[in-house]
Amino acid sequence: MRELLGVRVERVTDLGSSHSWTLHRVALADGREVFVKAAHGRGGVFAAEAAGLRWLAGAGPDAPVPEVLAADEHRLVLPWLPAEAPTARAAERFGRDLAALHAAAPDAFGAPWDGFIADLPLDNTPDPGPWPRWYAERRLAPFLRRAARDLGGDGVRLVEKVIEGIDALAGPPEPPARIHGDLWSGNVLWTGGRAMLIDPAAHGGHRETDLAMLALFGAPRLQRIVAAYDEAAPLADGWRERIPLHQLHPLLVHVALFGSGYREQAVAASRAALALAR
Repeated sequence: MRELLGVRVERVTDLGSSHSWTLHRVALADGREVFVKAAHGRGGVFAAEAAGLRWLAGAGPDAPVPEVLAADEHRLVLPWLPAEAPTARAAERFGRDLAALHAAAPDAFGAPWDGFIADLPLDNTPDPGPWPRWYAERRLAPFLRRAARDLGGDGVRLVEKVIEGIDALAGPPEPPARIHGDLWSGNVLWTGGRAMLIDPAAHGGHRETDLAMLALFGAPRLQRIVAAYDEAAPLADGWRERIPLHQLHPLLVHVALFGSGYREQAVAASRAALALAR
């Protein structure tokens, strides 16, 4: 740690693990506390996370992401941010902050670094789009291959139908948005009267994806978040009906990571997405 920050470590508190890395709260000799993710042989995971956080921060001086203090192949160091309960005011600010983040649009879908979601690689090859083709080729198809064994033949065929019909399911065209990419509620840290976004799979994507991820496992005060977002940056008609389409990729990720326990959710999302064409 000293070689990364130039400061002696006073105390390390272990916080458990997530995927294949460990989590730590570290007190430094200069009085600061930092959060450290550590692992051996991560093959670019921490570099991708650091690149994503810095890129999201490039949206503006008030972007809702923590500063990257240091990163190398085996560690990622962020400020320690004390968690607090989300208030209605913080939720409304989060909605506006997320709208502003998305509006700082990149030039293409994807990102100029190799991506990861959890331990799994993401194809971030920059692409001008359109988004439906990009989503089908770069997100759905690769993870369908990873999840196929646990989805079974019927489940695979449903996802294949979504991929084949993606142009009719995706709604009005949208330009690339600067999105977090893995914005489930566990990656939202409520601190200092606002929400800060952590653990991104950041890339140029569709702004509805972040909102769908917030809904996937239930974010606190979601209605206030969405109302504030929609006021700041009105969403296209039918966005609620498209939530399952945007949730299909993270559900395939969960099947790939954790097995058949997520099969039924992925199948239900596929059916709901296909219903958009009727």
